[in-house]
Amino acid sequence: MKKMAGFCMAFSMALYMHTFVFSDALKGAALSLEDIRLSALANSRSLARYNLAIESGLLDEKAQNFTYLPSLSLTGSALTQLWNAGGGSPLDSLVAGGSLEISETLPVYEGGKAKILKAINALSTESARKDALAEYYAVLNAADSAYYAVLKAQANLESAESALAATELTLAASHIRYENEMIRYGDYLQALSEKESAAAAKKQAERNLAVNMANLKNIAGMPETPVLAPVDFSKRESLILYCTNLDEDDINALCLNLWRIMMTNNPELAKAGISLQKAEKNVDLAAKDYLPSVSASVSTGLDYNYQYGKSNAPSPFTGSLSIKVSVPLDFWVIKNKVDKQKLSQEHARLEYLDSVSSTHIEMQSAILDLILQAGTVISSRRAYEYAQKHFEYIEELYQLEQKSLSDYYDASNQAHNSLNKCIDAQYDFLLALSKIRSLGAFEREEDVFAFLLAGRNNGE
Repeated sequence: MKKMAGFCMAFSMALYMHTFVFSDALKGAALSLEDIRLSALANSRSLARYNLAIESGLLDEKAQNFTYLPSLSLTGSALTQLWNAGGGSPLDSLVAGGSLEISETLPVYEGGKAKILKAINALSTESARKDALAEYYAVLNAADSAYYAVLKAQANLESAESALAATELTLAASHIRYENEMIRYGDYLQALSEKESAAAAKKQAERNLAVNMANLKNIAGMPETPVLAPVDFSKRESLILYCTNLDEDDINALCLNLWRIMMTNNPELAKAGISLQKAEKNVDLAAKDYLPSVSASVSTGLDYNYQYGKSNAPSPFTGSLSIKVSVPLDFWVIKNKVDKQKLSQEHARLEYLDSVSSTHIEMQSAILDLILQAGTVISSRRAYEYAQKHFEYIEELYQLEQKSLSDYYDASNQAHNSLNKCIDAQYDFLLALSKIRSLGAFEREEDVFAFLLAGRNNGE
């Protein structure tokens, strides 16, 4: 319930803040990840449908409670003859009447069916809540993925532009050298080829950015192209370094702690558990048909009849009480119904076990992926640092004509590719964090950091 309260608050805030996010986007203000998340939540039609399902479930629960309230009915009628063979006015044959009836039927004994039905309806509503909560985190994941994809595409485009500028300068220098017969024609052709390849890579980077931006605008429901605030990776440096130093025991403890949280908070696991509970309740409900049922009905009312030209008065209240006893005798039909519900229960149990198993594997994969991406961030940064220094060294030798143009481009491409791998690793690490947040249904990103760093704090 605490998670659902947080979800409802966040969704309401998203609807309220959606207009302000639009306003900031139109003014060209940089939008943060939280802005994109709120806009995506407010724009999600699937999340709105799940909210309607919750409201429908609550109405079903109310409808069951209404069955125990008295039934009220008010009826009226009037009759007259427009003409007859004997003549006379239509008023002479005017007859009118009305009645007010109050009735109540209560189960004296029905074996607890009403209680089971109420529990089933409550479980259905709770299942709808878990569906909405799961969709809530799915929308957050989609927003995070789209946001990071745009930032990564922007970084890749900047890298491609830098590489193109470098090849253009090299081509200009190669042209002068070729005219002065300092390099061969083949080297000059290679410079031309490298420049065109860099131009094509820039075009591809521009396309990737346009596609990812279109996806972000669709998810966030924005008509204008937003300006995105960059990610401050310095706030995550301690977490990246911590993850790279985890040993096998630390990883196992991390998985165990996350699984405990998921067993309480994960909406998919909760929904599978609710489905199993509903199946068990349906078996109990079907078995209640073996028992006899007793119900009592009480009714009373007031009748009033009017006839033109005569003295009319309402009839006094009358009341009646009836007792109904029903004893089932077709036990074979009931047994068949119970057996069918037991099969459904077994099916739900197997689905629950499959859900637990698959979610547990998903959790382990998410933890391992997070640790892998943290290590990739560190190694890719070092690789880029070494590749850049190597390129600077080769570039200096090339200027001294101690290295060929091919050596120069090999070192340049290696540095460029290392930079792109470093960019990809950093944003893949952020996506891995988003996955952990969804699995544990953490309300804030800070809660994810606190959970992951809890082992270090305990060790200190």
